[in-house]
Amino acid sequence: MELKTARLTVLIDPAKKQAFEALCAQQDVTPSQVVRRLIRDYLTHHGVTFVPSGVRPDGKKARER
Repeated sequence: MELKTARLTVLIDPAKKQAFEALCAQQDVTPSQVVRRLIRDYLTHHGVTFVPSGVRPDGKKARER
């Protein structure tokens, strides 16, 4: 699990936002969870690798303080 977060601001049509939030609620997920999943899938689809915060480059978990 990532330890740090960064804000991403996205401007979308209000009607799409309302529909998106309603669908997320029906599926019992938050809009943030869906967006994070979409970004992970997009990076994977395009072969982009990254090391999530909270994971050291050697693959071990970083210690929480």
